[in-house]
Amino acid sequence: MNARLADTKLLAFAVLIAVSGALLFVRAGTSETQEPTKQQRPRTVGANQNSNKSAQPQPTKSPGEEVDEGDVVRVETQLVSVPAVVTDKSGRPVPMLRLENFTVLEDGQPQKLTNFSTTEAPFEIALLLDTSGSTREELGLIRDAANAFLSALRAGDRVAIIGFNNSNGTSGPAAAVEVLSPLTDKRTVLRSAIANLGTSNGTPYYDALSRVADEVFRDPPTDQFRGRRAVVALTDGVDSSSNSDYASARAKLTRAGVATYFIQVSTEDYVEDRLLKDCQDDGRLTLSAKQLERFRQLFVPSAQKEDYADFCRLGQFERMDISRQLYNLARREMGELARSTGGKNFSAASLQEARAAFAEVANEIGTQYSLGYYPSNKARDGQFRKITVQLRGVKDANVRAREGYYAPKQ
Repeated sequence: MNARLADTKLLAFAVLIAVSGALLFVRAGTSETQEPTKQQRPRTVGANQNSNKSAQPQPTKSPGEEVDEGDVVRVETQLVSVPAVVTDKSGRPVPMLRLENFTVLEDGQPQKLTNFSTTEAPFEIALLLDTSGSTREELGLIRDAANAFLSALRAGDRVAIIGFNNSNGTSGPAAAVEVLSPLTDKRTVLRSAIANLGTSNGTPYYDALSRVADEVFRDPPTDQFRGRRAVVALTDGVDSSSNSDYASARAKLTRAGVATYFIQVSTEDYVEDRLLKDCQDDGRLTLSAKQLERFRQLFVPSAQKEDYADFCRLGQFERMDISRQLYNLARREMGELARSTGGKNFSAASLQEARAAFAEVANEIGTQYSLGYYPSNKARDGQFRKITVQLRGVKDANVRAREGYYAPKQ
């Protein structure tokens, strides 16, 4: 009996050892098969799991495509914002349009619209007030017109105020651009900035446009304002003292996707009279050496550079010709810039009419739609891309939008 009991215990002990060994083998095998799974995250979107991972580049995830947890994504394109104004054949704005009413082509290729804002969305505006010599005697009228413009905007619209002032340079007072207020929707702050407008002896107009792009609209817009940004400038458009030029200012505003609106004030007679004054007269107007050289290159490239080195050495006939040529140039540049960015020009025969023009600009801004897309052409070559906006399902209507943009560079 005792021998039989001992045999039974020995058999049970052997079975226990065999089962334990099997369990250890199963656990070891499970651990070996799970270990590579831990090394697969994070994975590359769309990668071939049978290929060598270290040799595969990370593909780009399409905008709007769902991304799994742990996916590694590299965005190669930037959103292109396109402000658009739609009017009927009488020139009245067409409201209540939807995304499906628009088609956008880039260099002739249809683009998938991913962003859309109606005319009710808020706006960001850089208000540039030219308070140089040609307008400074009517500074009060400029302030009144600017305040009326603020009153015509909606409560959520944000505005920055930019003006001109004199700064002390090495050769005396020099005209300078002054950002009196950054973008804000606080009307008390904006009205205080308008009250602090100064005046200048020159017109750094191109510098002001460049400053708007570099500083006021330096940061990308938030989703709330995306695609709804504009410069509104009260000016005659004649630059006399900038270090920048028109081409660079235009390129910066185009890259920033900012629509430009101009209220063109007629100051030609006043400026011409000041240009003809003797150079010893404190009330004279002159062109900086840089802007005088720009004029020579544009209009009289065959002339000797030395002949246009000093404005005071030019005769009255040459000064009068310069004045008229510069005004014609300014009108062309403002028209071109407004058209290419989807903005518009408004004329004011005098500063008294500027207030009515500001009301028209406020109404125009309030009718803009905003379209956005990620371009199918992902080349980062810095080249200009032509934009065409078309309407679908809208009869007897016209659409005005920016003409294109510059692709980013590597």
